[in-house]
This record gives sequence, structure tokens and C-alpha cells, in this order.
Amino acid sequence: MEAGSLLRSHIPSNPPKRPIRRRIGSSFPRFFFISRASSSSSSKSERGYRGPKPKRDWVADWVSNNDDVVRSLPIYVGGVSLLAVLLNRTVSGIAPVADASSSQSRSDLLTLGLAVTNILTGLVWLSIRPKSISVVSPQGVECQRICSNLPDSVVSELLWVWESLSNVTCCRSLIVVYDSRVILQIGCAAKSSFGDGEAVAVDANKLMQGSLCQGVIKAGAQSYLANLSLYPGKSELPFLPSNTQAVILQPLGEKGIAIIGGDTIRGFTSSDQ
Repeated sequence: MEAGSLLRSHIPSNPPKRPIRRRIGSSFPRFFFISRASSSSSSKSERGYRGPKPKRDWVADWVSNNDDVVRSLPIYVGGVSLLAVLLNRTVSGIAPVADASSSQSRSDLLTLGLAVTNILTGLVWLSIRPKSISVVSPQGVECQRICSNLPDSVVSELLWVWESLSNVTCCRSLIVVYDSRVILQIGCAAKSSFGDGEAVAVDANKLMQGSLCQGVIKAGAQSYLANLSLYPGKSELPFLPSNTQAVILQPLGEKGIAIIGGDTIRGFTSSDQ
């Protein structure tokens, strides 16, 4: 709501038809505060940390470093158990034919079942592995479009938001639409099909009428599409690079929305959101 009221108070009612491009400055007023904070924190770190040290889980570290061995361990345990039962059956002089009236036969059958279960569990662990998630390079062109009638204070604020998001999160695209007007389109965007090398422009009216934006604005809550390829609604975001991995839809009051595209599946953590 604060972002919506900020834009509402500074955006003129008759914006120009074409957004203009501006260059991002090398620094903004807020960066000086960040540099002072970082310098103070570095001076504190030089004096040394005197608080409690975090405990290390040696078992978890060993399991993560020996993933293949841990996955194969049930196979080895089941195989050894199976051989031990057969060896015990042979050495003890018991008849090889299972006898239901014999307690030894019943215990051997139970042990054989557990051994086979261990072997099958190991085979399942080896066949099913978590899919590795890697950072992708967005397939598109760099874009920077800012509504020209915005005051310098609002432009500085928007650029500061972009710099912050792109530096500390997996954000690679940022679009801000308010009152059916594109306020900001920056970062990597889809390449136009006309062959002019330009970025695909955002159709604000069509975007705001889509099911994705309408659902987010009506709910008044953020929507996180952790794996964009699984959502059919991605067709409503043609201005994002085709291989955008994750998207955050953040409502700005009742008239605006911010669209944040990332380069990693489930790349935005809960603190980022």
C-alpha cells in the first residue's frame, strides 16, 4: 500500500506516449548509508566475534559428502544379512527345507524378508536422485525503460530498488505497472520478433486484465511462482525472457503490480519474498 500511495502521489495524469531510457547512475543517496553501515560492521568484525559459535553437525556433513555410499548402504546391509542367514542355515545342520513348525525356520524367513527389503530400498535410493538446480543465463536483451514524467526522487527510488534486488537476490527482470501504465521495465527482457534487437514492450492494459494480475490484486497478497515452466499462466508474461525460472507477483495497492523475474527455480527465499 505504501508503494502504491507513493506512485499515486507522483505520477502525472497525462504521461507521454513513449517511455524514455535513462542510464542508471553509479550511486544513489541510499548507497552512502549502506557504505557507512558496512564500514561500521567491518570495524566490529576486526575486534572479533565473542558470541556463541554455531555447532557443526558432523553426521549431516558426512552424509552430504558421501551421498553415493549412503544410498548404497542398504544394499550392502541386505546382502550381508542374506548371506549370514544362508551361512547360519548351512552350519547349524538344520534341514534346508523350511518347516513352518520350526521357530528357526520362521525367524529365518523373517530375516530373509528384511534383507530383501533392504536391498530393494537401496536400489530405489540409487534410482531416485534429487534434480540439481542451477542458475541459467536469461535469453533476452538488456532493457531500461522508465516513465519520463516521474520526479527524480521517484526515479532514484525505483533504481535503488532494482539495484538492491539484482545484487542480493536472483532477480534479473523487474516490471512495475501502475494505473495501467508501465512505470519501469528494467533488466533482461524478451527479444522482439521484429528483428530490431529491441525488447518486447509491456502491454499494460492486457497485463492488468489477465488472470494472473487480477487474481493477485483481488487477493491483495503476493503470489510466488517458484517454477514458472509449470504454470500455464506464463503466456501472460511474454515480455520476460523465455527461460525465466521463477516469478514473484507483488500487488501495489489496488491499481498496480510489480513483476520480479528470477534465473533460478525456487531461487527466492522466504526472506527475499
